[in-house]
Amino acid sequence: MTTTSLPVLPIPHPLILLPSARLTLPVSRATGEVLSTLVQESDIQPVLAVVPVTSQINGQHKAEPTLSEWGTAARIIRLIRPPNRNPQHPYLLSLQGLTRIRLTGPLQLKSNAPDVVKYHPVEYPSGDEIPCAETVEAFKAAALRLLDRLAKDSTQQSRKDAWMKIAGMVEEISEQRAAWMADVMISAVNGEYNDKLNFLSVAAPEERLKLATQIFIKQASISEVSKKIASAVDESLSKQQKEFFLRQQLAAIQRELQNLNRSSGLNGEMSQGSSPSSSSELDDDEQHEAEDLADIKKKIEAMEPGSEERKMGVREWRRLKRIPQGSVENGVIRTYLEWLTSIPWPSSTADPSNLDTLRDRAFLRKAREQLDSDHFGLDKVKRRLIEYLAVVRLKQLAAAAELEAQTQIPSQSQELVKIGNVNPQPIPAAPRQAPVKKAVKGPILLFVGPPGVGKTSLGQSIARALNRPFQRISLGGVRDEAEIRGHRRTYVASGPGMIVQALRKAGRPDPVLLLDEVDKVGQSNFHGDPSAALLEVLDPEQNHSFNDHYVNVPIDLSQVLFICTSNTLDTISAPLLDRCEVIQLSGYTYDEKLHIARRFLLPKQLQANGLVAEHITITDPALLHVVTNYTREAGVRSLERAIGSVVRFKAVEWAEHVDDGKEKEYKNTVEEGDLEAVLGISRAEGDEKDREERRGLVYGLVVTGMGEGGILPVETIAVPGTGRLMLTGSLGDVIKESGEIALSWVKTHAYDLCITEHRAQDPLKHPDPIDIHLHLPAGAQKKDGPSAGIAMACAFVSLLTGACIPTNIAMTGEITLRGRVAPVGGIKEKVLGAHRAQMKKVILPWANRKDVEHDVAQDVRNEMEFVFVRTVEEALIAAFGKGTLGWRKPTLVMESRL
Repeated sequence: MTTTSLPVLPIPHPLILLPSARLTLPVSRATGEVLSTLVQESDIQPVLAVVPVTSQINGQHKAEPTLSEWGTAARIIRLIRPPNRNPQHPYLLSLQGLTRIRLTGPLQLKSNAPDVVKYHPVEYPSGDEIPCAETVEAFKAAALRLLDRLAKDSTQQSRKDAWMKIAGMVEEISEQRAAWMADVMISAVNGEYNDKLNFLSVAAPEERLKLATQIFIKQASISEVSKKIASAVDESLSKQQKEFFLRQQLAAIQRELQNLNRSSGLNGEMSQGSSPSSSSELDDDEQHEAEDLADIKKKIEAMEPGSEERKMGVREWRRLKRIPQGSVENGVIRTYLEWLTSIPWPSSTADPSNLDTLRDRAFLRKAREQLDSDHFGLDKVKRRLIEYLAVVRLKQLAAAAELEAQTQIPSQSQELVKIGNVNPQPIPAAPRQAPVKKAVKGPILLFVGPPGVGKTSLGQSIARALNRPFQRISLGGVRDEAEIRGHRRTYVASGPGMIVQALRKAGRPDPVLLLDEVDKVGQSNFHGDPSAALLEVLDPEQNHSFNDHYVNVPIDLSQVLFICTSNTLDTISAPLLDRCEVIQLSGYTYDEKLHIARRFLLPKQLQANGLVAEHITITDPALLHVVTNYTREAGVRSLERAIGSVVRFKAVEWAEHVDDGKEKEYKNTVEEGDLEAVLGISRAEGDEKDREERRGLVYGLVVTGMGEGGILPVETIAVPGTGRLMLTGSLGDVIKESGEIALSWVKTHAYDLCITEHRAQDPLKHPDPIDIHLHLPAGAQKKDGPSAGIAMACAFVSLLTGACIPTNIAMTGEITLRGRVAPVGGIKEKVLGAHRAQMKKVILPWANRKDVEHDVAQDVRNEMEFVFVRTVEEALIAAFGKGTLGWRKPTLVMESRL
């Protein structure tokens, strides 16, 4: 190893000059002047020590320039000043690498000194060793592999020929020249900076060949993998890129057409005040696209850290960024993220507006006023709703007070600080994060009643009283389970279910959801069972983690107040009914309908038809006539339609008189006699005329499929025959058995009722053989149920004895063979139906006495007479009157002894 002194030229990162390589670089004015002096003073081309500049991190974490220990001895080939000079680097320097050198001592760079340091001692390492044959063969194999890959990847034929020429030189190189060939190839290949710097630092030929072999293998592997990836990406993205380019061209054409149309419109309509900068919000602008994506990202970042929804959102967002914008999968993932971020996920704090509403001392009073202003009557329903609202208020206020107390309590790990003679003062630590408090679990209220009694509007009133959003979900005709749970994302055009859609519209995790027409949900089929899908939704113990198939993230529904409506309970599955709290809404009385018509229906129709209260006045007798003769229903929908017909009729008269200028002839009062000209002939008059006392005719009480009560005549006639009983009227098995039981009881007590002369005689065969035909009108409607026993028994007694029952008497109840009257259901509906039919006397089982006292309004009880019976004999006396039927007293048999 020899030592000498050479001028040192630092070259900046990432330049490296290796032996046998040539480098051209710009230099500054000071450096160029120093080098020019060296060239002039030397007889031959001077030699420099070219050393790369690296960076070093000091204690202040700042990068400082420093020189590498190894460099290259290079000869100055050319130093020129080109005509188009750069003011900062006016000189161009060309260098030719000769051999490796090593600085004998550390050399520090100074910011104010020239770049060239004169005469610094350097060492020339010896490189006379000959590497072994195995190392040279490994080097040749790696070099040929890399050169072959570079030749294949080259697009220019000249470059390809150059790589092939170098490959020929590698094959013929000797062991003595192998290290020199390694320097040549490392200089020619575009490798990494650190690899070249490490290669420059190795002086021994054996080690240099081994390091060159590793670098060549690494470069060949990287080139092969990059080529495979590039070809795969080109094949997969060719269609997407073509679609993307076409869409970009289409967007550009559309923008040009819009600008052209806008400019032409401005030339013709500038006088009308049109703005040239106006643009439509429907324009397909890239800015809108970026804003939508930024909004989605912001919503994902706002989710609770560590939650399932945030994890899913982050995972899908990363997938979205990897997929090209024009692909179908991109649109699917983006739609999913829009749904995921639009769902109101429960937060750790309650809604301030909702909490302020509950803290109001007049909350319950305002809730009562809200319910009374929206609905008339329904006292039992309102009482239950007020109970729920009171419980919600107390529990949420208690939860809020506990949460506030936990945030204010100091931590147990307090520090005591004593300053001078002052007593130690406890310094509380930072308040801990309070646990998340969930809202009160909402019950599942099921409103059951006939149409038009206000089930849906009750849900709206509850939402207004609680200051919560209201959403209605119609379940009528839903036959697919996916409509409740959502479709899986693997299907085309999939989406979430109706529950998630309602939550998105509500915008809060605690809305009031009305599940309308639960009894009309489709039955189990190949699409699934919608009723079974509702079980998880309506179960308070399960719906805190409701799983929608599309969202696939547990959703908390425990804070939602579910309200279900139904017309009947017969078609609702038992497990679903078990999760609901049933509240019956039977219907309205005549007095309630009059109040509803005055307070709600008439002002609503006046506003809908462009009139005011001064234009029309309906008298109380006329309104009562409409209620009693034109609208025989439990609800008020038909009543509203009838009032609407009257209002429209008067609106036509008002418009004609105003147009003709004859306002004095207009009569704003509607009398009872004016209704027939407006509404036509009363539909109830025919039923009133048919209600006459006849032999074998009795009026029973029924409940229709819609939950509406009414009267049903039981007609019987006697025809010549053989003593049989014929039942017609589309009757079910249960009601047919009631008819047979009633006839058997009448046959057993025929002698007591003075129908036969002897106990052993059959009333259907003595004195003449007859058949009894019992018929229930409206044969197209199915009829069944155990509540027509006493009506059939009274009809048989009336037919066989000839006694008639007054037409203002109705009855219901089931009988046994012993003559006992069993209780029945639907008492309130049946009593209201009898009241609408203007019945004056109702015969009911003794066990249903409490139902009348608790469910039937007082004004209805005051207008009707209720007779509660325990046996059939008492029912007969109540129906026919005392003393009408001739009863034989039972013969008393006495035993005597002599």
